[in-house]
Amino acid sequence: MNKDQVKGKAKEVGGKIQQEAGKLVGSTQQQVKGLNKQAEGKLEKTMGDARQAAEDMVKDRGNRQ
Repeated sequence: MNKDQVKGKAKEVGGKIQQEAGKLVGSTQQQVKGLNKQAEGKLEKTMGDARQAAEDMVKDRGNRQ
């Protein structure tokens, strides 16, 4: 797991918490901020997943030669 994957997942979780907190207090603004943070986290994690896949592919090619 690389840092982008970890940071992305952390943002996703933080966003979910913020969204739920917004629901509890009736703040649409906090709910939207939480949803945005979740989206950012998913994107960052996806970028990390792609980066990890590319690194794994390079390592695999190096091991075959």
